[in-house]
Amino acid sequence: MALQIEHNRSARGLAGMIFTRDDREGEGKLSSRLGLVTDAVEVEDGMDLYGYMVDHLSRGGRADYVIADEAQFLAPVQIDQLARVVDDLGLDVYAFGITTDFRSKLFPGSQRLVELADRVEVLQVEALCWCGARATHNARTIGGEMVVEGAQVVVGDVNQSDAVGYEVLCRHHRRRMTAASARAAALSPDVLPVQPA
Repeated sequence: MALQIEHNRSARGLAGMIFTRDDREGEGKLSSRLGLVTDAVEVEDGMDLYGYMVDHLSRGGRADYVIADEAQFLAPVQIDQLARVVDDLGLDVYAFGITTDFRSKLFPGSQRLVELADRVEVLQVEALCWCGARATHNARTIGGEMVVEGAQVVVGDVNQSDAVGYEVLCRHHRRRMTAASARAAALSPDVLPVQPA
């Protein structure tokens, strides 16, 4: 969605500033799982986003809007700075990210964003659990097994099975049942046999 907003506005002659943090494609990149990638400004710890925008504009740079992707990884003070970009500089800020971590706890950046946003929209991107139900949670996996302890931020990918990865789940997250564990359960001799009626 962030890339779509960038495309739509730049196609109309507008110039944007794109911020991101910890994108799967690496530093200074905004990417989608579809393979689209564009350059972005990598947000570091302690970076003043409002100060960055003021400096950019003061040097003659142009920005008609701001996009902040992976906003869950921003510090609450950085979300406050984006709000100041809206209030003091009059620029629209479009922030994207997930709200909760692999433990179903709010990321501090997401919490602050929800508290300050003029509008919050749940994007209607259809994410499905392995069972086919609508996915509502992000599970961290190691070797296909769901984990519920560890650092809040660990960059991984949805397509990895041996290393740290992420899998979207429906309410199966409560039982820690990932696609890998569901397949293992189906093959287990402990599964109750189905008897014909």
